[in-house]
Amino acid sequence: MLEYLRNAADKPVAKILMGVLIFSFVGWGVAEWVFGLTSSDTTLMRVGGEKVSINQYSSMKSNELTKLSREEQRTLYTDPKAMSVFQDQVIKNIASLKRTEQHARDLGYVVSDHHVANDIRNVPQFQENGKFSAAAYDVVLRNSGLTESDVIADLRMKTLNSMVNTPIETAIQTPRFALLATYNARGASRNVDLATVKFSDFKVPTPTDDELHDFYAKNPHRIAETRDISYVMIDVEMDKPDEYEKGLKSAQKLEDDIIGGDTLADAAKKHSAKYKTHKDISSAKLPDDKNIDDAMIARIFSMDENTESELIETKAGFIIVRVDKITPEHNAEFDSVKKDIVTNWTRTEQRKAAYVRANELLVDLNKTGKLDGAKSISVTRTDGAAMPVLTQAFHKNIGDNTIVDADDAFYVMHVGDEKVPTVDDKKLATLKDELAKVSSQNIKADYDAYLERQYPIKINEKTYNRFVK
Repeated sequence: MLEYLRNAADKPVAKILMGVLIFSFVGWGVAEWVFGLTSSDTTLMRVGGEKVSINQYSSMKSNELTKLSREEQRTLYTDPKAMSVFQDQVIKNIASLKRTEQHARDLGYVVSDHHVANDIRNVPQFQENGKFSAAAYDVVLRNSGLTESDVIADLRMKTLNSMVNTPIETAIQTPRFALLATYNARGASRNVDLATVKFSDFKVPTPTDDELHDFYAKNPHRIAETRDISYVMIDVEMDKPDEYEKGLKSAQKLEDDIIGGDTLADAAKKHSAKYKTHKDISSAKLPDDKNIDDAMIARIFSMDENTESELIETKAGFIIVRVDKITPEHNAEFDSVKKDIVTNWTRTEQRKAAYVRANELLVDLNKTGKLDGAKSISVTRTDGAAMPVLTQAFHKNIGDNTIVDADDAFYVMHVGDEKVPTVDDKKLATLKDELAKVSSQNIKADYDAYLERQYPIKINEKTYNRFVK
């Protein structure tokens, strides 16, 4: 071709052909410039005033991936939602490091080359017989794909991070009066007088159909959306490369036949694949099938009726799932749930009657100081009575009278005196450590929030959508 152009450079046909070639190459570059396809700007985000490139993100992502097991890595690559969460966490980690670095710089912190050199000499992987080895250092860098600059930057960053964060991570000791107050609050018990008014103790008449219809209109029984599905699956030992490749080829052939018009059942039979169906799947009624996990359910409920998914890679093989039928959420027919309506109506009427009786007891208690049918019991914050009673027993003041609403009864309660626990030095020491950790965590959370405000993150949506999303 080029020889021909040399020999016939002056011929009209050759000039036209060369013009087309030149325009193609020029047009290619111009198109990138016109349509914004140039990759010169690789900034993924800005943290404060500092840029973070897509290469920095990719490096951090690779480092985080190496910390995961092979199974965890496979989960990320087979579950788009999990991968999205992982990628966002990598971005948050980079932002956190950059905030710390900038804050250290603003505070005037400096890590000298001499300090970094000492850190390098103390890294166990760079040592032989307990001493720094240049040979070991070179081997580690070569095997990990890191440069000396990468190691220096990482160690300097860790030291700056320690300078910034160590002061706020220091445990703060709780004063003894506050420690004892917390100890007493947790271990205290209260004596209460309690009268129980059960809903089931009240008899109500048989409801009429009109009453039931009126009740159902106000309290309809909703039936959740359900889906009928089917799927084909080729079982594969995914952790064995040869089996993986073989299974993938079989799955792709199966997929081609389905795209070509075969039903899932026919394609499964042709390729000796597993074929299963499930009817009436809903959020409250999941199939007993290990292949239909939460991620698969989320995918199924995002699909339209009479559509098949693309080839899905799972831990156990390759799957193609089809949504055969969708039944939208709707009100149940009155007659189909009439028995439940009668039960709910009866319980509602019993509850009304029980509430009237509980109020009568409370009025008498407030007037006379006596609670008919009451039992005196001792309760703690976690034990001694129903949880609603425990909550109110310590929420109310000593001497208060109240009605407590529970699932199957109303409780009329008088809060009596309180008994504080005997101090146990061992338990007190454990509580002291716990409160110190909680205080430190709260301060760290506030400090992180401050850094987020001081050095806000701004994502380059164009780069993010192109390289990350």
